[in-house]
Amino acid sequence: MMWETPEKLRALLCELVSWESQTLTQGEQQFSKKLQAKLQQLQYFEKNPTYLNLCEVDHGRQVVSALYKNPEVDETVVLISHFDTVQIEEYGSLIPLATMPEELTKAFLANPDQLNDSAKKDLVSGEYLFGRGVMDMKMGLALHLQMIERAIEEQWPINLLLITVPDEEVNSAGMRQAVKHITELQKEQDLEIVLFLNSEPSFSQDPTDLKEYIYSGTIGKIMPSALFYGKETHVGEPLKGMTAPFMSAFLTAEMEWNDQFLESQYGEVTPLPVSLQLKDLKDQYSTQTPYRAVAMYNVFLMKRSAEEIMTIFEEVAKTAMEKCQSRYDEVCSKHGITGVGEIRVLRFEELRNYAVEKLGGEKVVELTAGIITNESLDDREMSLRIADRLMIHCQELAPAVVLLFAPPYYPPANSSDNKLIQGAVSLLLNEAKKYDIPLEQIHYFNGICDLSYCQFYADKEWQTYEKNSPVWGETYDIPFQEIAQFSAPVLNVGPFGKDPHQISERLHVKSAFEEMPELLSKLLKYVGESTKVKE
Repeated sequence: MMWETPEKLRALLCELVSWESQTLTQGEQQFSKKLQAKLQQLQYFEKNPTYLNLCEVDHGRQVVSALYKNPEVDETVVLISHFDTVQIEEYGSLIPLATMPEELTKAFLANPDQLNDSAKKDLVSGEYLFGRGVMDMKMGLALHLQMIERAIEEQWPINLLLITVPDEEVNSAGMRQAVKHITELQKEQDLEIVLFLNSEPSFSQDPTDLKEYIYSGTIGKIMPSALFYGKETHVGEPLKGMTAPFMSAFLTAEMEWNDQFLESQYGEVTPLPVSLQLKDLKDQYSTQTPYRAVAMYNVFLMKRSAEEIMTIFEEVAKTAMEKCQSRYDEVCSKHGITGVGEIRVLRFEELRNYAVEKLGGEKVVELTAGIITNESLDDREMSLRIADRLMIHCQELAPAVVLLFAPPYYPPANSSDNKLIQGAVSLLLNEAKKYDIPLEQIHYFNGICDLSYCQFYADKEWQTYEKNSPVWGETYDIPFQEIAQFSAPVLNVGPFGKDPHQISERLHVKSAFEEMPELLSKLLKYVGESTKVKE
């Protein structure tokens, strides 16, 4: 066997990490082909080549799909991971070693000044391996590769479908495409999916936290956004207009840390909303006031639907604009000026319907296409620019705030009340005691992960997201219909590490190469035994 020992597994991880695969780089495009070649070294896939596939995503990126199929069972566990990583610029002079874990760890030992105190302590302990992707999340992929090899060698009585994807760190385009592939494979191979198992790493809750965690769900994320469209004027006549920065200040003040968006489940609470972007759309300096601006806000979800979030967002926006209007009217009255009018608050779907009625459907499609075809813009920028383009042609609606959703959208997923998951969690907690692992259950993984697309979110009003997402059906969508075909629970069990997305990203060696292989093996065998018993 190629990966059965801790030493071989460590070598496998270092090889995977050495295949640099930052999101939207050539390395990310090449990774899938290198992994396919790696898997082809297993005799099983030489004999069953149709069980190993590459699925096209976009920009030359591909999902890797590898199926171990026991002909006597239908029950299937889908092993989810991602192979893209964030950038490596923060490594500075050590960039050449950022994806060489053994060499980077030695370099830090020789000169630890770039690390924080906690990381320095872990470094000298010899218990951690450093490098971009060692924690988030190529170790999870390495563990899944080992599980596939073990299942083949020992002929486990359960099917394993390994799915590893690009682009988890930006838009989850890989997982959204993988869902379509999984549903097709499910039909072709008569698979009964009983569990989606991710192995994102266990995140410490604070710098001194040494506990490890398993997650029976994942938090959701949505980005309510706004276009502020005021009225332009010369700076010498300021009250003849209304600046977009003035308008945006009121909404941002209302949105930041607004506890109307808080949710609580199982004693866990979502983080407060915060701004992700705020800027005006003025391209160059002039004495014309900036009358168009955009903002994006981050909101986490546990149960709420897109419609519920939009309704709250709309109420907050109306409150903010009432305060904005009051302040503006007060100043105008003081200076004897007639203002530019009342500020409207409208959803993007209202703006689009108005534009279609005024301009015609073909013209609206033409205006939208001019932005969609601009490859220099990402989905977020396109969304905001489409709203802006329509407002430019509907200026009679100004001053106005247009509310919309910007991608990506991660629906929440949770299986804490599922009997299989409850049994699996109990097993893992008991097994952890044998290894003296301080393991605990958390109900919502708070790092955002691809399990959001593995469990149908019973959001009857998800059409609200479609109607208010300007790029929906063009450059972005979520395969809700395919996801609805899954009834399987989700679980996240991965190795312990610290500081993802930081120069001090590191992986706990014993957890990764000794403890997790045994826990995952016992978990998968338990799932096989628990699900094959049928009436």
